[in-house]
Amino acid sequence: MNFPNPFFRWRPHPWHGLEVGENAPQVVNAFIELTPFDTIKYEVDKQTGYMRVDRPQRSSSLPPSLYGFIPRTYCGNHVGELSNGDVKGDRDPLDICVLSERPIDRNEVILSARVIGGLHMVDHGEADDKIISVLDNDTYYTDIESVDDLPPVLIERLRHYFGTYKLIPGKDQNDVYVEGIFDAEHAYKIIEASRKDYEEMFGE
Repeated sequence: MNFPNPFFRWRPHPWHGLEVGENAPQVVNAFIELTPFDTIKYEVDKQTGYMRVDRPQRSSSLPPSLYGFIPRTYCGNHVGELSNGDVKGDRDPLDICVLSERPIDRNEVILSARVIGGLHMVDHGEADDKIISVLDNDTYYTDIESVDDLPPVLIERLRHYFGTYKLIPGKDQNDVYVEGIFDAEHAYKIIEASRKDYEEMFGE
């Protein structure tokens, strides 16, 4: 039997075994951990590559988009240098939100995401940027080139979710906040910085 090339006899690790994308940083691969239907915070276990239950969401808000990460990225010093303040990257793969017209109700999927901007978030003094993108072959978003082209309510939902998703009801918390929104050009710089951080941390 002739297998396609490349062929993976075993499942690749979602973080280290998948590609960033042939047309990065404009279009990247995204591995989806959360959907807008999830009330549980899932994330990839870094050791095994399997999905781990991180925590039930304490608040009533749901993710306003698909949410995951870009493979072979790492938020280290180069990502931190692009922040407004004196912060370092959060030592995780680069997070990405993906908007799509049709509901996608399952995680652990790979998709092509066209980058249009992002949110600069600071989490306990570390840069925790969220790239904002649209599903690349979604005709509904064909003319969307920038976060400025999106309805303001979508940006408002993203800002509110990430500004509150770690809140514990009844407790004040000011060490996780969204500092601002950036455009596609700055998002490209963050993606390239995260690729450089990844290469320095893990090699090619």
